[in-house]
Amino acid sequence: KDWCVSVFKDNAGIIKFDGKTNICFKVETHNHPSALEPYGGAETGIGGVIRDPMGTGLGAKPIINTDIFCFGMPDMPGSKVPKGALHPKRVLKGVVSGVRDYGNKMGIPTVNGAVCFDERYTGNPLVFCGNVGILPSKFSFKKVSPGDLIVVVGGRTGRDGIHGATFSSAELTKDSETISSTAVQIGNPITEKKVLDTLLVARDKRLYEAITDCGAGGLSSAVGEMGEETGAEVHLEKAPLKYIGLKPWEIWISEAQERMVLAVRPGKLKALMSIFDSENVEATVIGKFTDTKHLRLYYKGKPCADLDMSFIHRGLPKIIRKAVWKERAENKKVLPAPKKDLTGELLKVLSAWNVCSKEWIIRQYDHEVQGGSVLNPLIGKHNDGPADASVTRPFLNGVKGIALSNGITPGYGDIDPYWMAASAIDEALRQITAVGGDVEKTALLDNFCWGNTDRPEQLGGLVRASQACYDMAKVYGTPFISGKDSLNNEFNTGKGTVSIPPTLLISAISVIDDVRKTITSDVKRPGNRLYVIGKTYQEMGGSQFFSVKGKRGGMVPRVDPHHSLKIMKKVSSAIKKGLIISAHDCSEGGLGVCLSEMLFAGGYGADISLAKVPRESSVKRDDVILFSESNSRFVAEVPQKITDAFENHMKGLPIGHLGIITEENILTVSGLRGNKAIKTTIDVLKENWKKPFKGLMHEKS
Repeated sequence: KDWCVSVFKDNAGIIKFDGKTNICFKVETHNHPSALEPYGGAETGIGGVIRDPMGTGLGAKPIINTDIFCFGMPDMPGSKVPKGALHPKRVLKGVVSGVRDYGNKMGIPTVNGAVCFDERYTGNPLVFCGNVGILPSKFSFKKVSPGDLIVVVGGRTGRDGIHGATFSSAELTKDSETISSTAVQIGNPITEKKVLDTLLVARDKRLYEAITDCGAGGLSSAVGEMGEETGAEVHLEKAPLKYIGLKPWEIWISEAQERMVLAVRPGKLKALMSIFDSENVEATVIGKFTDTKHLRLYYKGKPCADLDMSFIHRGLPKIIRKAVWKERAENKKVLPAPKKDLTGELLKVLSAWNVCSKEWIIRQYDHEVQGGSVLNPLIGKHNDGPADASVTRPFLNGVKGIALSNGITPGYGDIDPYWMAASAIDEALRQITAVGGDVEKTALLDNFCWGNTDRPEQLGGLVRASQACYDMAKVYGTPFISGKDSLNNEFNTGKGTVSIPPTLLISAISVIDDVRKTITSDVKRPGNRLYVIGKTYQEMGGSQFFSVKGKRGGMVPRVDPHHSLKIMKKVSSAIKKGLIISAHDCSEGGLGVCLSEMLFAGGYGADISLAKVPRESSVKRDDVILFSESNSRFVAEVPQKITDAFENHMKGLPIGHLGIITEENILTVSGLRGNKAIKTTIDVLKENWKKPFKGLMHEKS
């Protein structure tokens, strides 16, 4: 795509926003630290990913945070928690608090996220933190030259975070809390905020030539990466320390937080230092970039290391591993006995941990700081319904915006990681589409979290998921611009090893030409028609319905990207033309959950019939239509006066008239045989959807 500026080269991927401005996006993981110390692990996770845009090009201004979490079951009995692991509820509370405290204090809105639950995340939770930054186009690239000074800015160096990268790459065990506690870093958002503000001033004055952040590996990675094409000379005793007693190697690899490394021309040093001094931000020269193509370290005049840069960056031989994939048999005959009345089933699915309201989490984050938020995570009549994608205006005097969404479907990975990955991509793109965004203007990020890929079957699943990413991106035309992966996500209980479910997070970012034309998912007016767009298949494998019924197996949702792309383009253009005034994608829980969320967000009922739902010929049961999680489907609200125009616009695609929005606060669903499949009030649906978090989070952990 010609709007891709920098892809997999810098700390974050960069795409064009308008003629003068670019946007960058990065999502990181901070899993193992969050397993040991949830608050500190998550806090430094969000702090670290904020520094990625700060270190992209010559420095971007962070404007949006995202957060996606995977936890064990919060209501798990304490007796089932493995020795050495923390209770999932304690992890959840700590992680949410860490992201909240750092993000809010930095003055950055957290506007998009998701939460998944599975018992296998108990000993090894997943914490994905993302950040979007904005920067003038002219500052999108950096260049280090021999003679530039190496300047460390921000926090001081301490023993916290030593071997953080090593620890993050190893298996967790019951002893990790004892032997690896120093690998968790200590965060300070106020220091990072001061660093950010002063860096933007220095950037605009062109007082430095290159910048990067101290992440995994600390100074060793930051200086080593910046000096790859030149060489570097570092005097470790000059690095500011939190306390005395650090050895040279500890200074070099410490992952202490809030630190940035700059390349500064000697003639600009005085002006740069003046800016940092004015805001009480510590900045220190620790060496210089050279033309030797060598990395040379000194401590109090004595040489500590001398390595060839080509050896550091290209000296490790490529690892060759064996990957094996054996296709699982998919049993279509695992459906439970059919029921005529599915009201109870819908209530159970709505109150499942993976479907229920996450309002308790969302409310803790600031969504409005910086003033650019257009569509927030919670929408509707009472501002408590779930949104599909967020939309933000970077410039308050303009109408152009940024849409953000995510897709994550770990429940499908046990059956087939290929379709898990394809489904995650389709979900992220559906959510962009549902608010009025364009797939053609959307870029993707991938974050793979997997078990031990030394095992051929684990690596086989990872290869299969990666192949799906390639296949889908080629058809959708959605480039991957950045990513970060985490392997060895396993917990050794002493009695055996528990691997996390194969997990892939897909994040999507899209440019919205006019935020005034975006829509939300809550229904707007009684009398309007509801349509389902897309075809339903007997794809119940990994579904929330099967989960609450205790069923395993079945066929997972597939994706036909060619067909899906046609649907998304038509839905997007219908929204822009005003033919659709609310839309919601069908994902976890299927059509039944999608309808429920639209209705209780809007505060109205609906009279629905399943008879006209587009479906494959083998689908002859109400529960399959309501709870199948087939991809590429939407529910759309269309004003009654323009239904003909809408149907003409969607001609050639599978659409079906579901029913009508009613003033009465009741959802009535007629089944294929004319039976009342569902009849209940919107209040009851909403109460069950909100129930899981309501009581649990007020209990003592």
